[in-house]
Amino acid sequence: MSSPYDAAPADTSPCPYEMNDLLELMVSEKASDLHIQVGLPPTLRVDGVMTPVEGPNLRPSDTDELMRAISPDLQQERLKTKGGADFGFSFHTKARFRVSLYKSRGTTGMVLRTISNKMLKMSDLGLPDTVLELLTRPRGLILVTGPTGSGKSTTLAAMINWINENRDGHIITVEDPIEYYHDHKRSVITQREVGTDVPSFAEAIRGALRQDPDVILLGEMRDLETIEAAISAAETGHLVFATLHTTGAARTVDRIVDAFPADSKDQVRTQLASSIVAVISQVLLGKTGGGRVAGYEIMVGTTSVRALIRENKTFRIASEIQTGARHGMIALDSHLMSLVTRGLVSPDEAYEKSQAPEDFRARLTEAGIKLKDL
Repeated sequence: MSSPYDAAPADTSPCPYEMNDLLELMVSEKASDLHIQVGLPPTLRVDGVMTPVEGPNLRPSDTDELMRAISPDLQQERLKTKGGADFGFSFHTKARFRVSLYKSRGTTGMVLRTISNKMLKMSDLGLPDTVLELLTRPRGLILVTGPTGSGKSTTLAAMINWINENRDGHIITVEDPIEYYHDHKRSVITQREVGTDVPSFAEAIRGALRQDPDVILLGEMRDLETIEAAISAAETGHLVFATLHTTGAARTVDRIVDAFPADSKDQVRTQLASSIVAVISQVLLGKTGGGRVAGYEIMVGTTSVRALIRENKTFRIASEIQTGARHGMIALDSHLMSLVTRGLVSPDEAYEKSQAPEDFRARLTEAGIKLKDL
C-alpha cells in the first residue's frame, strides 16, 4: 500500500526519541495515554488533555523504530498481516501498558495506555458500598459499561481483587490483552489472554465451563457467540462479569437483545431477565485540581427491573433506577450532581457528561450553581 509519505526524500538520521525516555515521561507525568503517529511529536494525554512532547514531528521510520522497541515478533507480524495488534507489557516495576498497534495512511501508529501497578479498592474508585453485596452473589451477570477510556477495566480489576481477597473459589479471567495481574489469594485465579492462551473469547468461555469456575470475567462481549456463552454461563450457576461499550442500563439491555436474530429476541429477554444481577455504567470526568474521577449509574436486577426486561419495556428502566435507591441503585445524573456539590468536578464538566442535559441544568440552577456559557 502506498503512503503519502513515500514521496518524501529519505531521511536516514536516527529517531530523535527513545522509547524508554517516553515511558519514563508517561510515568512521571502520570499520563493515561501516549500517542505515537507520523506527522506529530509523541503526544501524552494528561488529565484528559492532549500534551505534545517538545521535539520534532515523527517520521515513518521513527514510528517503526519505536514500535519495534516494545513489540514482540508475533505482534509485529499481526500488524503486518492484519493491520493491527493489541498486547500488554511491563516497564520494569514502574508500570504496565496496554498497546494498540495500527496502520494509518500506510504508516505505523500506536497508542499506549497506562495500567496502574496499584490495585485500587472499590472505595478508591468512588463505588458505593452497596456494590459489595452484588459481589457475594453465587451466580448471575454483572455488566460494567461505558465508552472507551472510561475506566471499565480498572473497575473490574477492583471487583475481582475484592472477590479474590474475600471469597474461596476459582476465578477465570479472559482478556485481550491481560491488563491487571492478580495473585492467588483466597481464590485460585486463572488469567487467559486471547490470541496467546486461547483463540477467542467464545472459545475461552466454553473452555472455562470445564475448569470448575465460580467466577468468570470476560474482558469484552464482542460478538453474538460470546454474548450467548456469557448468558448461558450466568444461568448455569456462575457469577459472570463482562463489559460493553454502551452508556446506561437501558441501552445496554437493548444492545444485547439487538445482537440476536428477530426470532430469538423474546427468549434472550427471558434469559437476560433471569440472569442479570446489575449493570454498572460509568463515565470519566476531569477532577477539580487535577486527576480523574468516575461518575456511575447503577441498575440492580430487582423483580421489577427483571419484569421490564422480560416485557421489552426498557424505556422504563431509567425511572426504576430513579426510585431504586433502597436497592442500591443510582442514576448517573444524580451521581454527577453529588460530585459537583462535593466540589470534585466542575458543573460544566458534569453537565457535558449528563444523560438529560436540560434537566441537569435545571437541577444546578435550583441548587444555585451556575454554568459557564457553553
